[in-house]
Order: sequence, then structure tokens, then C-alpha cells
Amino acid sequence: MNEIDEYMQKHLPPHHQEIVTIVRTLMREEAPEAQETISRGSPAWKAAKLLAIISRSKTHITLAFTRGAEFTDPHGLLEGKGKTTRHVRLKDPTKIDKEALRAYIHQALTLDHE
Repeated sequence: MNEIDEYMQKHLPPHHQEIVTIVRTLMREEAPEAQETISRGSPAWKAAKLLAIISRSKTHITLAFTRGAEFTDPHGLLEGKGKTTRHVRLKDPTKIDKEALRAYIHQALTLDHE
């Protein structure tokens, strides 16, 4: 069991664990070189720099992209007004737009490689 598995068991209810499992799978598929880690107390993915980080709330999981403000967003799912990050709120594992998340992960990797 790695540190992300331990985090999930300790901190997340089952429906949020399912959401994080989906995100982990997408990250492995789209960004196989990215390393899963714990950053700032939360699950995160890092390549050359931090790509994305997850945070939890009572009602949802937030997947924040560290350079999301630079993304194009044809899916219209990104939220936030900061200078650098944008996030997606994930509430229901059955309604996750996997294609949108794949596109965001791809953009995060492209920016990371620049």
C-alpha cells in the first residue's frame, strides 16, 4: 500500500475513494511519467513540476491543476479565479467527464514540458 492508498483509507468516504480512483487511473493513462505523491497533505501528481492536486470537502473532491489558468476550456468545467490554478469539482463518480479530464491532464503535461 502506498501513501495515496493510505490517505484514501484514512480520509475519504467510499464514494470519494471511487472518484479519486478514477482520477488516479486517468493520470496513469494520460501522464504515465507523472509521480503520485503527497503534497501539502493531499494526493498530487508531479512531473517536472506539480501538475495537479486533490483536496477533499464533505460534498466533493476538488482536482486542481497548478497551471490551469493557462488551459483552454472547451468543456467549461474549470472553476477558479486565481492567477495560476483552476479546478474541477467532482461529486458523483458516475458523472465524471473523463474526456474533459483527459484533455486537462494533457494540457497540464504540455505546459510542464515547456
